[in-house]
Amino acid sequence: MEKYILHTSASRGHANHGWLDSYHSFSFAGYYNPERIHFGALRVLNDDTIAGGQGFDTHPHDNMEIISIPLSGALEHKDSMGNSSVIRAGEIQVMSAGTGVYHSEFNHYPDKQGQFLQIWIFPDKKNVTPRYDQLSLNPEDRKNKLQQILSPNSDDEGVWIHQQAWMHLGRFEKDTKVDYQIRKEGNGVYAFVIDGSFIIDGKALGSRDAIAISEADIIEIKSTAENSEILLIEVPMEW
Repeated sequence: MEKYILHTSASRGHANHGWLDSYHSFSFAGYYNPERIHFGALRVLNDDTIAGGQGFDTHPHDNMEIISIPLSGALEHKDSMGNSSVIRAGEIQVMSAGTGVYHSEFNHYPDKQGQFLQIWIFPDKKNVTPRYDQLSLNPEDRKNKLQQILSPNSDDEGVWIHQQAWMHLGRFEKDTKVDYQIRKEGNGVYAFVIDGSFIIDGKALGSRDAIAISEADIIEIKSTAENSEILLIEVPMEW
């Protein structure tokens, strides 16, 4: 595998269903690209915009760690574990599907669209008891630095999943520099630009561009526009 693989925003899969406008970083539903099935344990990164009052009817999942990060608006969540909640921008939701779970997700607002990132990560163990969690994130904790929002450890910062994976968010003023240290040897990082622009290990990325990085220990990140926001997803390349 190459050490760096650039995924530009325009190269993603795209499906506009009217009520749902979705961009796929990896093969998903009707979009298939044999070179983009997954990056290590990262299976799905969908960039979704949902029309007011619309959403995903009840459907099943199993043996997958599913993470939702609302970027604007709010989502109503219901599942077969008895959870019923609203997940708003500034929060993160995680669901370990394990032995199997049914859930639905709808735009909480009838009159305005919502945006969220949907992420699937392969677990490191199968058939676990399904679980659900959500957490409010403090935006000040990612101002000009990287805020950990997910890890393998239930007693660490952010939510946790059944995988040796970490996720970080950062929002930066222009020309801010930060280094990211790989948490586990052999892991790779998928860096996704939510907004603004960055130079990552010398490669220029704009809004919704991404770069897959493997065989690295430290990643150098520099913002090149005001209010630039980035998501880092560190996952095992083998599991």
